[in-house]
Amino acid sequence: MTNSSPEALRSGERLVSLDVFRGATIAAMILVNNPGTWGAIYPPLRHAPWHGWTITDLVFPFFLFIVGVSIVLAFTKALARGAQNSELVRKTFIRSVIIFGMGLLMASYPYFTFLPEHMRIVLIDSFFGLHKNLVEVRIPGVLQRIALCYLAASLLFLYLKPAALVKTIAGILLFYWAVMMLVPVPGFGAGMINESHTTFSAWFDQLIFADVHLYRNGPYDPEGLFSTIPAIGTTLLGVMTGLILMSDRDPMEKTARFLLWGLLLTTIGYVWGWFFPINKPIWSSSYAIFTAGLAMQVFGACYWLVDIKGYRRFTRPFMVYGVNALTVFFMSGIVGRTINLIQIPSADAASGYISLQRYIFSTVFQPLASDLNASLMYAIVWIVLWYFILSYMYTRKIFVKV
Repeated sequence: MTNSSPEALRSGERLVSLDVFRGATIAAMILVNNPGTWGAIYPPLRHAPWHGWTITDLVFPFFLFIVGVSIVLAFTKALARGAQNSELVRKTFIRSVIIFGMGLLMASYPYFTFLPEHMRIVLIDSFFGLHKNLVEVRIPGVLQRIALCYLAASLLFLYLKPAALVKTIAGILLFYWAVMMLVPVPGFGAGMINESHTTFSAWFDQLIFADVHLYRNGPYDPEGLFSTIPAIGTTLLGVMTGLILMSDRDPMEKTARFLLWGLLLTTIGYVWGWFFPINKPIWSSSYAIFTAGLAMQVFGACYWLVDIKGYRRFTRPFMVYGVNALTVFFMSGIVGRTINLIQIPSADAASGYISLQRYIFSTVFQPLASDLNASLMYAIVWIVLWYFILSYMYTRKIFVKV
């Protein structure tokens, strides 16, 4: 058994299983975001079209769940060192603003344009100005939602007792269900959740943001403001898991609680899905509790395997991703978009140019396998290349703190 007691964690010891879980989750997030071609993807690596779920739909809620667990570990450690709530609140606001800002930087990239439509390797008669992405930036997004959930869950953890947190989670999820199913949407009515543009969350986001600032110019955003409310519930269920983790219970008892409570939450979410379908784009209450339950079980298994049994031979690849998770997510997004923006001459393209990404995929990967397998190979190579960068950072103890 490794040293993962509450006392060790309060004194600064890292919980390896949590880093491994975080690393695996962020690697999966990058994998599904970077196929060789969006036209050839294995079904489990796609999001469900609307109601329902795939393995891909578990990635984001798993990460928010991990955020919740991490809040308890980080704040408990800080409070043990004598930090005051006011200091932690200030740092939380600053970190949330930074993460939100990183999301806006990703959404507005490349900021400037050199030609009206393309950024090419050879710039002839170049035109310089603000890029459309900068002017019509998508305001909601993955990092923006992480920032808001982190802020809300942190404040609630600092100022509410565990019993009040449980009531808050229940209140959040029931409130969201009631509004989505019972409050009439102008022009459509109540409970119209079978299409993206008829839901209350879509109407609310359009009320707050102009369509140009939403996902693909609207009419809804899968990381919208209103659907962030139940995502906070997912994060708080991670907080509750962190509270179990930091208790003085025997490690095997903690593991049993993770697995049993996780199974119970998964069952509740699955049954609730009969009446309020499991749906990631609107982050339905059933989806929030269902995915948090699965995350709790996966974390419990990881905790037992890595921190109780001490199996760590396989953990390094996930560790190097886990300790620089937000950094690699941000940088892989920027680099991925850059190689899509760079245009190179091609006689086969109608416009005379193709993206560097398309050129690499078509010349290196497509000749090796079917489109499906070539697309997957490209994504895996992308993960491996980032692993080498992160491994170098890990060896040099370069940990970018956000």
